[in-house]
Amino acid sequence: MKEINTPWGSITPKVDLFPIYYLMFIYGFIYILPFGKSLIDITWFDFLNSEDGPLEWIQFFQYFFASIISAYIFIKSRNKKSIEILIWLVFDIACFIVAGEEISWSERLTGFSLNYISEINVQGETNFHNMPFFHHNLLDPSLTISSLFLGWIGWRKWPNIKSLPGKELSLYFLFVALFYFYFDISWASTTSQIRNDQEIFELLFSSGIFIHCIRQFNQIRKSFKM
Repeated sequence: MKEINTPWGSITPKVDLFPIYYLMFIYGFIYILPFGKSLIDITWFDFLNSEDGPLEWIQFFQYFFASIISAYIFIKSRNKKSIEILIWLVFDIACFIVAGEEISWSERLTGFSLNYISEINVQGETNFHNMPFFHHNLLDPSLTISSLFLGWIGWRKWPNIKSLPGKELSLYFLFVALFYFYFDISWASTTSQIRNDQEIFELLFSSGIFIHCIRQFNQIRKSFKM
């Protein structure tokens, strides 16, 4: 990590600070950026945070390519029974499913839907993560637990397993866990529930996985050539 010079001295972080810069840019600049409603009939912030908006499509591409990379690593591996390779298989399957869910399994592209699913779907789309039971009971807790595992538990408990994201990428996941914790706990608080900025934070999660896959792909590809 590069040394950062500040008026208070030099800092050498051991984690990737992009999530901090990203959130500062979103909430310090995009959030107050004017003329959105006059140009696109919606604020720039709400445009980014909207369903089927640019951040959601970026997430789709990141999950989709992460799935391809994970599949490549799994296929090219010699020892299919090692824990490292099994984790890549899990990443491959999970990223493919999440990518499909992000675009409601191509419904947003083709307009084709399964009525028996979309009719009971919270958002009226052909996907499973917005089915009433999962959406209301499991979606947020699963994201919180996954973020804590990838951003803290994984590299702390199993530092030698390189198929799990390392400490340097921890902020990509821990900010997501923090957001969903406060979002869910605000349901039971005496104050109003905080705003649902899920797409803003979920981009960090997908970016952390995508960057991890790219980095490991570059390293593993070199070992394949040896």
